[in-house]
Amino acid sequence: MPWYIRLLRGIEIGLYAIFFAGLLGGSSLLVSSKPSEAARRYTRAVEFDYVSWTLEAFSVKLDQAALGTPFYFTETARHQIVVDYLHLMDNILSSENRLNFLYSDPKVTKPAVASLALRAQLNALYDHQQQLAPLAEAVLQEQISATLADLGLTTGGQPLPPVLFHFSPLPYNLVISPRAKIQQDATISLLPDLSVDQQISLEFKVDSGLNVSSLVVPVGGIGSYPTMVMRNTALDWLSDTIAHEWTHNWLTLRPLGLNYDTSPELRTMNETTASISGHEISVLVLKRYYPELAAEYGVQTVSLPPSPAVTGFNFNAEMHVTRVRVDELLAQGKITDAEAYMEQRRLFFWQNGYAIRKLNQAYFAFYGAYAETPGGAAGEDPVGPAVRALRAQSGTLAAFLKTISQMDSFQQLQAAVSP
Repeated sequence: MPWYIRLLRGIEIGLYAIFFAGLLGGSSLLVSSKPSEAARRYTRAVEFDYVSWTLEAFSVKLDQAALGTPFYFTETARHQIVVDYLHLMDNILSSENRLNFLYSDPKVTKPAVASLALRAQLNALYDHQQQLAPLAEAVLQEQISATLADLGLTTGGQPLPPVLFHFSPLPYNLVISPRAKIQQDATISLLPDLSVDQQISLEFKVDSGLNVSSLVVPVGGIGSYPTMVMRNTALDWLSDTIAHEWTHNWLTLRPLGLNYDTSPELRTMNETTASISGHEISVLVLKRYYPELAAEYGVQTVSLPPSPAVTGFNFNAEMHVTRVRVDELLAQGKITDAEAYMEQRRLFFWQNGYAIRKLNQAYFAFYGAYAETPGGAAGEDPVGPAVRALRAQSGTLAAFLKTISQMDSFQQLQAAVSP
């Protein structure tokens, strides 16, 4: 890649970074100013700093653009870089788990001494990660960009904005919903190392102080720029998340994304669209570049994820039942009954192998927006089915995205899928 092309690409990356950083609006993602500002009395000390993170990630991406990575590597070498990164992450995550276990084991009286060798090993792995992660990021960016070009989702042969992501520990999100209605009124990004005790304490303060339902939730990716992607060893999940977050960036340049926080319906339209897009792009990336892993993950087609099996315990179906009943109780004004019912159902899920720490209005407000498959936390919300119907009647993923991206109301989607 000629030097002047790399320079122009660096300038382009910088302009997009400034644009998306402006949309983030400071240290936290705020969906609604009034509920967020009230909650920030409790969160200011533990909020995530997007500005510092973006500057650091932006520096990494400028270096990649200047070097023209990964164009110096053969296709085989690119494949191996990503596979080596996955193996490295597996070693890091397993070593971190062993370290945490050492510090949690009451039989280990001097964990700092007992973990000396393990911590030295981890430091060596971290050093290797610093060298390998930027290369793996660059390879996956290029592979997803090429897939987007094949799908007709580029301008002049290039995705706009360019596909840029950075592996990173992700902030938690504090989600706030009214108690009387399932609705995401606010979400605030928190430090990624917030302990469970700190999360529970914060939720209690927000709930009791504001008479709301709150929940601290983990996220797998965030549509900053570059986008943030959690460390993981599953390439199907990673490629899905990278494509999902790029779709959010792409939508943000269009009416649907610009109106993300205008209404709960538009938020669900955005999230469900990004989920559908992420899944389909991921399947194509795996089949083209990592066929051996595609076979291992059971990737066969580019269709939407199948509905849950009808045999055994069906999490999606049971969560759907739960959401529908909660909506009924809240519509009748029976808030305490709804909350007691959710706790009963939480214990039911626990008994069937699903460890949900808290099941409340905020849980459904957050997870109900991801409606790419039938059932689940969305309940009877009609938005997800309408988005899926539009995808089904669209000939290609590009046609689907170009149609829905121009919408700024749920009524437009309903009109598009009406018989």
